[in-house]
Amino acid sequence: MRKVLIAITASLITLGCSEPKAKFEEAVRPIAWQTVTQSSLDQIRRLSGTVYPIEATDLSFEVSGKVEWVKVKLGDSVRRGDELARLDQRNFNLSVQSSQANLQQAKASQVEAENEFKRYSELLEQGLVSRSGYDNAKATFESTSSAVNIAKTQLDISQKNLDDTLLIAPYNGMITKRMTEPSMQMTSGQSAFEIAGEDGLEIQVMVPENLIKDLSKGKDIGIEFPAIKGVKALGSVTEIGSRAEAANAFPVTVVINSEVAGLRAGMTAEVDFTFEGIGRTGYTGKIFKLPVSALSADKQQKAAVFVYNPNSKLLEKRIVQTESIINNQILISSGLAEGEIIAIAGVSFLRDGQSVRLLDKNVRRFN
Repeated sequence: MRKVLIAITASLITLGCSEPKAKFEEAVRPIAWQTVTQSSLDQIRRLSGTVYPIEATDLSFEVSGKVEWVKVKLGDSVRRGDELARLDQRNFNLSVQSSQANLQQAKASQVEAENEFKRYSELLEQGLVSRSGYDNAKATFESTSSAVNIAKTQLDISQKNLDDTLLIAPYNGMITKRMTEPSMQMTSGQSAFEIAGEDGLEIQVMVPENLIKDLSKGKDIGIEFPAIKGVKALGSVTEIGSRAEAANAFPVTVVINSEVAGLRAGMTAEVDFTFEGIGRTGYTGKIFKLPVSALSADKQQKAAVFVYNPNSKLLEKRIVQTESIINNQILISSGLAEGEIIAIAGVSFLRDGQSVRLLDKNVRRFN
């Protein structure tokens, strides 16, 4: 019996040893991927500025006096030639009347002197008066003629002062400040109103000294407004200051070329200035922008990425040259070609020559 058991056991061992071993196959790992494309190395700097009307001015009376009435309020729209306010005209009317009387008196004296001069001219030809008498008559006539001219000028001045008691709008626009009230005493040149024209809006922004050299007039600018969410506008540089002001920054004017509903003078604007970028190695030109998660460290402490070969479906670990990092994106100047596919996640679990498949981008992944 014992011999039978030994024989059966030996047979089982022999059968077990004769079965073929299962071959180990490595699972094909799916990878998150991205096709690389070249882009500009240009860098964007966002600076804050303030919106102003392109055409705006303070309005004031050219003469002094007490305000009689004011017709406009803050925020009113006005047209060119509209009456805004007027000073009390009583004294100015009296000045005009006095100048008119002086002119009439001067003209009467001129007529009298002219007749006397003509009479002396005729008598001089007849030899009935002396030369000195003729000269005196001529001088008197010329003096009265000058007096008439002076009286006319004085009347013009008085009339202009009367006209200047009425303040009118110089162009179409909106009243942005009202600094006068009825019965208020105003002096010549004292601001009464501020008016903003309808020629559009512009932005005043201070640009740091290290960026001003890269700006040029006519350059297109992207603009956003914190108070108006989701609205983007375009503008262009029209003025560049030649002298630094506060904090060594230069004043720059950007005209808004787009219509923006609800935009008003005094609002804050965020202006995106685009500058030609220079990499840390001094590189200028086209670059590749990759997510930080695509970068892997090489043995020589150099940056590397995994490039997918669509033919062999294998990964190639490739050394790349990094230039900068902006908004969590690595800028690559060399080591890649347009249209190549790279792994962009989980690169610490990948290796050179590994067989992988591309993850379907339509499949939603949960972490």
